[in-house]
Amino acid sequence: MRILKVGYFTLTLFIMLGACAIDNSLKIEVYETSANGNQLKQITQFSPGSELVNINLLADKKFQTITGFGGSFTESSAHLLNRLSTQNRDRILEAYFGESGARYSLTRTHMNSCDFSLGNYSYAPVEGDVDLKHFSIDEDRDDIIPMIKEAMARSKDGFKIISSPWTAPPWMKDNHDWKGGKLLPEYYESWALFFSKYIVAYKSEGIDIWGFTVENEPLGNNNNWESMHYTPDEMTDFVKNHLGPRLATDGHHVKILGYDQNRGDELKEWVRSMFRDEASSKYFDGTAVHWYASTYDYFPEALQFAHNAASDKYLIQTEACVDAEIPKWQDDQWYWSKEATDWGWDWAPEHEKALHPKYVPVYRYARDIIGCLNNWVDGWVDWNMVLDRQGGPNWVENWCVAPVIVDPEQDEVYFTPIYYTLAHFSKYIRPGATRIGFENSSDSLMVTAAENPDGSIAVVIFNEGNVAQSIKLSLDQESTQFIINAQAIQTIIVPTKNQ
Repeated sequence: MRILKVGYFTLTLFIMLGACAIDNSLKIEVYETSANGNQLKQITQFSPGSELVNINLLADKKFQTITGFGGSFTESSAHLLNRLSTQNRDRILEAYFGESGARYSLTRTHMNSCDFSLGNYSYAPVEGDVDLKHFSIDEDRDDIIPMIKEAMARSKDGFKIISSPWTAPPWMKDNHDWKGGKLLPEYYESWALFFSKYIVAYKSEGIDIWGFTVENEPLGNNNNWESMHYTPDEMTDFVKNHLGPRLATDGHHVKILGYDQNRGDELKEWVRSMFRDEASSKYFDGTAVHWYASTYDYFPEALQFAHNAASDKYLIQTEACVDAEIPKWQDDQWYWSKEATDWGWDWAPEHEKALHPKYVPVYRYARDIIGCLNNWVDGWVDWNMVLDRQGGPNWVENWCVAPVIVDPEQDEVYFTPIYYTLAHFSKYIRPGATRIGFENSSDSLMVTAAENPDGSIAVVIFNEGNVAQSIKLSLDQESTQFIINAQAIQTIIVPTKNQ
């Protein structure tokens, strides 16, 4: 047994007889979440691992700048927080936004109602009110706005908010319904004005909106809940001729993200339209994507295509969740088991079934975030922050899983392993970080790395295998060795030289 002095602590590591002496000059801190019960725990002692994996950090090889990580303010989540005791409400907000918690830096919310609302509503309910004289965000004052304000008070560094509409008010649409249909051309200017008024209304509450997506899931959702359809060219023309000019004229320096649905071939079609020429692309600040085409495959080729189509623009994952499941209560093992499915397990066409296997919920998040980062995605946003034991409230009974589950009747809170998985990224890879290169000698481990604005480096390693792995981590001429447990996610922090 050999005692390694690594950074701020002592690592106990078993080394095979005859092994070469270990260069332990690289200082590190190691934090792990694993199936064996670790929850973002700092690890200082390690059991033996298998064959050594070499990970070499290439700090001079730089990729995208990170915008942030986080989750979404929905009416459902905010309403549930209002039903909890002050102590548990504060506990959840601290866990997401406080310095002791996940330090979320990028968030999303819905404009008008969505499936995770208590019912249908619009900020412009009066039919024919083309000048939006009756526009009001009063619906948000009981739940969403207080939640955002309390999160702002908790957050030391602040966070960005992306706002997304699920639908225009029915009176602006060709089918006069909350679900499906298209925006009538005669209301394009009114709908663009809607975005401008929303910014002003939220600003009056002390809340700055950083960005918009033009429409949540413009391809539709089989008309199960609030939606409004665009073709790629229809969205591009709306932004080019109406939304972009309106926001510019009104002096709003806000980001516009196009698309906002699944990766795959559809993503390619949309970015071709959005960035087809300077006149169409100048109002688009980037592209938003979701993961529901597969919560296993992260579609690297499509993400690379989207980046190459507009390499100076944002590429942000704006929604993800374990859908088609009711949360398991106080059962960590389920979140580490292979029993979970997504919508496609039952409903995907036969030729797409392989994209929707049973797969471990924790793995879905770790695999997807690392895969996204390594393919130019600069921000990653989860869906609801808080849901109840049913996976709601949800007016259409579209139940989902959230990182934090609550029982408001008993005033109880359950932080699932998904919460800790997300925190491995949001807490340690900070806004303004730059993804850096690496060499990884193992096909069984996923790795990503970023250099933070303070000069520290965060490395995230994901081991979904059933055996622990020995790691040799190198940077320049320094290196150190440690172990990642089986079924584990680790964040390794390499402090700045002066720390």
